[in-house]
Amino acid sequence: MKLSTRDAGAYFNRPDPDKTGVLIYGPDAMRVALKRQTLVAALIGPEGEAEMRLARMTGVELRKEPARLIDAVKATGFFPGPRVAFVEEVTEAMAKPILAALEDWAPGDAQIVVTASQLTARASLRKAFEAHPNAYAVGIYDDPPTRAEIEATLQKAGLGHVDRDAMEALTALSRALDPGDFAQVVEKVALYKLREDGPVTADDITAAAPASTEAAVDDLLHIVAEGRAEELGPMLRRLQAQGVTPVTLCIQASRHFRALHTAASDPGGASQGIARLRPPVFGPRRDRMLRQAQSWGMFKLEGALGDLADTDLKLRSAAQTAPAMALVERTLIRVAMRGRA
Repeated sequence: MKLSTRDAGAYFNRPDPDKTGVLIYGPDAMRVALKRQTLVAALIGPEGEAEMRLARMTGVELRKEPARLIDAVKATGFFPGPRVAFVEEVTEAMAKPILAALEDWAPGDAQIVVTASQLTARASLRKAFEAHPNAYAVGIYDDPPTRAEIEATLQKAGLGHVDRDAMEALTALSRALDPGDFAQVVEKVALYKLREDGPVTADDITAAAPASTEAAVDDLLHIVAEGRAEELGPMLRRLQAQGVTPVTLCIQASRHFRALHTAASDPGGASQGIARLRPPVFGPRRDRMLRQAQSWGMFKLEGALGDLADTDLKLRSAAQTAPAMALVERTLIRVAMRGRA
């Protein structure tokens, strides 16, 4: 049977121990592995592997020893409880022994869990699990996690009370990070809040979030928007050493000042304008951008956007002869000085 991606998260947390098996496939090996870990842990419990109720093998090992899976499925464990026979890194060429184990499975046997990379709709392995009346096939894709999945990750880490700004920050992070990195951020927040009773805040998320080049670019944009032109040089040298290109800086600066212009020109005021930004901004960054929008005003921001648009055109022009980073630096200094006027 097919298991939709929407329903997979809930099923992996509370699977049916009487099912024949589950095929999990998808292009992102990390996402597939995380779903498999959740499923297996829910089936056999925290002591399942120590009690030898998990038989694990790779597709290559199964290809060399085709009887290995069916032996694991039929084996009787010393400890009571559900058992799992897990095969990872499977391709269509390794389907035959898995299909044989599916056909010979009987109630009381170990549940078969198989992971694979992308499988077409015509793949025999996928078709077998989808057609089986007591097995599931589920495709895992690069879709951002749902609110329920984020809340399940928080609950697993022991974080029950998360304020609205922190949840917005976590939602944004879940779309920017790989699932494994996002899970690590949540674990770090849980350790950070281990002996604190208060709710998780946006500041806690900021403290735990990984530092990145994007964060350094944000720091540069705040320097420009706050008129601190004297601090631009060292920051630009650092970003250049990290491999950030002049075109990227110009594009990011244009986005930042366009967001400020959107907020400053909102009929309901900059505060309402900031609240309407998409993607949303939250926590200290929202407060900072609100102050910038109010300080600049709509008309000065239009001038800054004009400077940045002219520079972007020059950077993309075949006739451009000046060093690109020097051109961007001069423009950012000019924009920063506009903010002081």
